[in-house]
Amino acid sequence: MEFQSFDQEYVRRLTEGDRFVENDFTAYFSELLLLKLRRRLRSPELLEDVMQETLLRVLQTLRVKGGLQHPERLGAFVNSVCNNVLLEHLRSERKYNTRGEDAPDIVDVRIDLDAPLVNLDRTRQVKQVLDGLSDKDRKLLRMIYFEERDKDEVCRELGVDSAYLRVLVHRAKTRFRDTMVKHKIRAL
Repeated sequence: MEFQSFDQEYVRRLTEGDRFVENDFTAYFSELLLLKLRRRLRSPELLEDVMQETLLRVLQTLRVKGGLQHPERLGAFVNSVCNNVLLEHLRSERKYNTRGEDAPDIVDVRIDLDAPLVNLDRTRQVKQVLDGLSDKDRKLLRMIYFEERDKDEVCRELGVDSAYLRVLVHRAKTRFRDTMVKHKIRAL
């Protein structure tokens, strides 16, 4: 998706009801709002309602004299209006969505109880694979991926240029993958 910039002329034409500009505005911001809202709203109907309400409020505000002082900030304005509309809808849903005493407990899916065990197992597997590599490959992979050192610094330390460093890293990663296959470890 290509981001668009807005100027005084665009906002003026939008305010005056130019069909071409209105269609462009609706298509452009509908796509952005969809990306933003689909993470937060599960119901397609509610998502559509929030999107339509946002676009309607923006157009109403623009059509009031002095509705938008800085046309270049139209995108930020639409985003703010969307945030407000979303909060209003969430508040209204919460107000009417009361649970009875017999309702089952809601499971908290944000906490993954298996994650520490999985991470520990993966750490052990990575260590096992690294132990199967040469000292050179192990050192290179540690510097790049674990220590997250600057590539220029790694080049200086190893005495190679950046193009050759890329080749060395590629070869080390290939040997890492081959060692994983040899130890029958599935991809991390």
